Amino acid sequence: MKTDKPEALGLCSKRLARIDQLLSERYIVPGKLPCAQLLVARDGQLVHQSVLGHATLETDSPMRDDTIVRIYSMTKPITSVAFMMLVEEGKVALDDPVHRFIPAWRELGVYVGGLPGSYQTRRSDATMRMIDLLRHTAGLTYGFQMRSNVDAGYRKGRIEPFEQTAERGGLQGFVDDLAKLPLEFSPGSAWNYSVATDVLGYLVGQISGQPFDDFLQQRILGPLGMVDTAFEVSDDKAARFASCYLQGGDGKLVPLTSGRDFRTPAAAPSGGGGLVSTAADYLRFCEAMRLGGALGDVRLLGPKTVALMRSNHLPGGADLADVSVSMFSEASYQGVGFGLGFAMTTNVAKTQLAGSPGEYWWGGAASTAFWIDPVEDLSVVFLTQFMPSSQYPIRRELRTLVNAAVLDSKA
Repeated sequence: MKTDKPEALGLCSKRLARIDQLLSERYIVPGKLPCAQLLVARDGQLVHQSVLGHATLETDSPMRDDTIVRIYSMTKPITSVAFMMLVEEGKVALDDPVHRFIPAWRELGVYVGGLPGSYQTRRSDATMRMIDLLRHTAGLTYGFQMRSNVDAGYRKGRIEPFEQTAERGGLQGFVDDLAKLPLEFSPGSAWNYSVATDVLGYLVGQISGQPFDDFLQQRILGPLGMVDTAFEVSDDKAARFASCYLQGGDGKLVPLTSGRDFRTPAAAPSGGGGLVSTAADYLRFCEAMRLGGALGDVRLLGPKTVALMRSNHLPGGADLADVSVSMFSEASYQGVGFGLGFAMTTNVAKTQLAGSPGEYWWGGAASTAFWIDPVEDLSVVFLTQFMPSSQYPIRRELRTLVNAAVLDSKA
């Protein structure tokens, strides 16, 4: 991809060069990460690109600018946009009760005791609403959290879209299974990273009247020209699909062998983590958001809706640090709120990280990340394929280095 001269856009090329040096010396050469790709754009112009390492170590296949990777939870903002498109069309509202479209969830109770199979519950203090799914305040959880008897029930029942098969009913079976488990807390009373966005994907299908994956392709991915973003990698693109790695017992990288292979169609397309993509594709999505919901002639959302999405929607305007009960997140908590589909900065000083008020972002389980700075007109996409994402502080390091390269600030 062609890059413009950084100085023409108010950035310093020498400072941006530090990024490649850090990625290479700290992560690629020592074998901590298999690969790294970073795109930095300002005012819609690409000013820096890093492409380092190998897409597949075993075959010495180099990382390329069109390498396809698992973006996992970076799927969540795309799903959230899909849902908000339906909100704009008047087909659903943020304060609608979830049981309007999932009647079996009307009487979901809140956990008070017991083990999977013998839960004791109480009546919820509040009705779960659509906004609770968007901001992760619904009382749902993830089985991998390992923090409660409720997430133990998720693990026991394999309640996760990646675990669903056609025989288990796909997305419908997933939602039906969730009806059998209690909530961790009353909706709106706390924040917990969860399968909520997978439920949103199901709802997009129910409300729009077409399969969720078809909706994404026809309404977002296709129109934006995100040609390599999908729920599986087709045969003609398989050679561009990177391998994902873990740290082995000897400290060396070993291939991930569990979970979805992403080569076959998903029985339950995961709105929370099921997409693969490329850096160029995801940058197009970021740019559409930065520009108020449109890229070129393609409009996904109106500017007022995007502004609503990137506002802090946590109860009482709190930070994640105040309301989170989660053992895991793709964001730090101090000075950070949560909008409708992603985290956002509420207080730059509290984050102890250079940035801008209202900056918003998210990441994926394989250590990928993006952020959009509406003050500095920056869109940044970082891709690699290493799990878990909590292993290294690379996202904070990249935020520091990119922001340090901004010499002509718009703040």
